[in-house]
Amino acid sequence: MKASDLFVKALEAEGVEYIFGIPGEENLDFLNSLKDSSIRLILTRHEQAAGFMAATYGRLTGKAGVCLSTLGPGATNLVTAAAYAQLGAMPMLMITGQKPIKTSKQGQFQIVDVVDMMQPLTKYTAQISSAYNIPARVREAIRKAEDERPGAVHLELPEDIACEETDCEVITPSRFDIPHATDESIAEAVEMIESAKHPLMLIGAGANRKRVTASRGVFIEKTGIPFFTTQMGKGVVDERNPLFLGNAALSSGDYIHRAIEATDLIINIGHDVVEKPPFFMEQGGFKVIHVNYITATIDPVYYPQQGVIGDIASSMERLTAQITPQESWDFSRFMEVKTHLDKHLLEGLEDERFPVYPQRLVADVRKVMPDDGIIALDNGIYKIWFARNYRAHGPNTVLLDNALATMGAGLPSAMAAKIVYPQRRVMAICGDGGFMMNSQEMETAVRLGLDLVVLILRDDAYGMIKWKQSNMGFDDFGLDYGNPDFVQYANSYGATGHRLESAESLIPLIEECFNTAGVHLIEVPIDYSDNDRILNSDIKEQSQRI
Repeated sequence: MKASDLFVKALEAEGVEYIFGIPGEENLDFLNSLKDSSIRLILTRHEQAAGFMAATYGRLTGKAGVCLSTLGPGATNLVTAAAYAQLGAMPMLMITGQKPIKTSKQGQFQIVDVVDMMQPLTKYTAQISSAYNIPARVREAIRKAEDERPGAVHLELPEDIACEETDCEVITPSRFDIPHATDESIAEAVEMIESAKHPLMLIGAGANRKRVTASRGVFIEKTGIPFFTTQMGKGVVDERNPLFLGNAALSSGDYIHRAIEATDLIINIGHDVVEKPPFFMEQGGFKVIHVNYITATIDPVYYPQQGVIGDIASSMERLTAQITPQESWDFSRFMEVKTHLDKHLLEGLEDERFPVYPQRLVADVRKVMPDDGIIALDNGIYKIWFARNYRAHGPNTVLLDNALATMGAGLPSAMAAKIVYPQRRVMAICGDGGFMMNSQEMETAVRLGLDLVVLILRDDAYGMIKWKQSNMGFDDFGLDYGNPDFVQYANSYGATGHRLESAESLIPLIEECFNTAGVHLIEVPIDYSDNDRILNSDIKEQSQRI
């Protein structure tokens, strides 16, 4: 068979379902091999969006998502997506084309060293220089992408290698188990928890993996230890749980930090230092137990005293089995903080001002989304509002990026989520700035026949940076822009555009969109005028009083 046929068969053996991307002339042998494959090619309008979709597929399934580009500019367009997957621990394989490496007659036209370019952004990157190497390269790339800690990998398939003849066979994927933590580390962690006076639990991104079970909830139920989450840990335990204190959406000064100040031990489940720090160890007198698949990356603000390293689900089950709740534990300060925070989060929910107030927006979105509904957030100030105010009811029902924190991922991520879960409600929530970075994928969503709702929060500016600019005392400068007519823009792609006219009409409009097939875009004018006051001065002032 041709080498490109072998490559496709190797991907099929790995269980690959989709390849997202844009082929070029250097990929034509590979493209022809895909024609009769069980793998579905999803043609996108930009390689970056293809990478975001592949990474989100990996995040939701635990299997490596796959994306495809040509050489040169196609490959360089994958760089942001590579960083997105690598920092966010999402398994993803990038396949790029290349000019012939044996008898190229085009000089340096479109040539960049893609393998070297991907080196600092991936767990593994390699050029395939012979058809003989394809089975091993594919197997190793997928293995590394999916192994803890998951991330991005890359393979380059040159044009002349793709058309080689070969009689090689694929390497069948082998089962692997994540090692379990040692008995000694479990016993030491149990002793530390039972000896603490005010233990507190943090749930991070690593606990939000597909393979992790509900073991954290059982631990919480048995011990009664309150918990909080990082942004990427939202929903691992249902946030309606009465022991849920809140989300560490801000680095410091929020209500949740009053609770952290009162703890003497944090049981840190799946924390990854790529996220904004949920606490600063040098500012607290507490100890930290690091429960994770891998050892802690030591950082100036994070240096845990105890590690429980191994499969998280297994570790939590064993901790639950061995621990004895202590009468000496005192959670009164935590619950006092929760009372004040819950009261604070009720402010503005019924505010009828228009443009829409952020608290009202978040509350109304929560009302229309079922327990398993998925919201995919782009990056902007609204991400903080949703992290703090939106109660997630299940794992990976709030897709946000608090690692690379890139703009432009919201719409592609929502599209991938709808492909993986076609029967669930999925909503993309984007600022006008982030949406326009990959807005061309509206055509892809329409072409795929997705039922999708896209909320565009319009403030005609880069709102997150304006918030920081105001907080730092600088003049309002350099961050405003114009926008298209989003209704007509959506309609031009074959989607249906809507423009919100009042705060009270948001819920009926979203329901109408979800109950009508196709892609719907809703332009939502939003009022960010109180961002600096509420998220900076008021929070710090009010939380310091408790």
